[in-house]
Amino acid sequence: MGRYDRAVTSQPRKVRKRQVYRAPLHVKSKQLVAPLSDELRRELGVKRLRVRTNDTVLIVRGSFKGHEGRVVKVDVKKGRIYVEGVTRVRSDGREVHIPIHPSKVVITKLDLSDELRKRIIERRKAGVKIEATGGGVGGQ
Repeated sequence: MGRYDRAVTSQPRKVRKRQVYRAPLHVKSKQLVAPLSDELRRELGVKRLRVRTNDTVLIVRGSFKGHEGRVVKVDVKKGRIYVEGVTRVRSDGREVHIPIHPSKVVITKLDLSDELRKRIIERRKAGVKIEATGGGVGGQ
């Protein structure tokens, strides 16, 4: 039997409360990941990445299924993204974007204008190669 911290609960409702509803923003931002398209996956050697503004995504679930557009805004606090062209008209006539959960989209084109993001992809790609060769802690 492994050791565990008695101060941290394992009750599902309390774990959900801690990990989903009360999580700090640096943790919530790591939850905003979406799978890459098959083409990008082969090209970059990475399965999924964090969604950023100006990425192009394809919606694969919901009433906007099949719609492809640029990410206009990423709301870390709500855990949703807003895609160009995914809007509705409010009763006062204003057009507003509809929030989409990032797990319901596939990234089809990345915005690689940020040098840090390129380094993140290279680092993740190197990590995948190490796992594939069987390297790791204790030679497992």
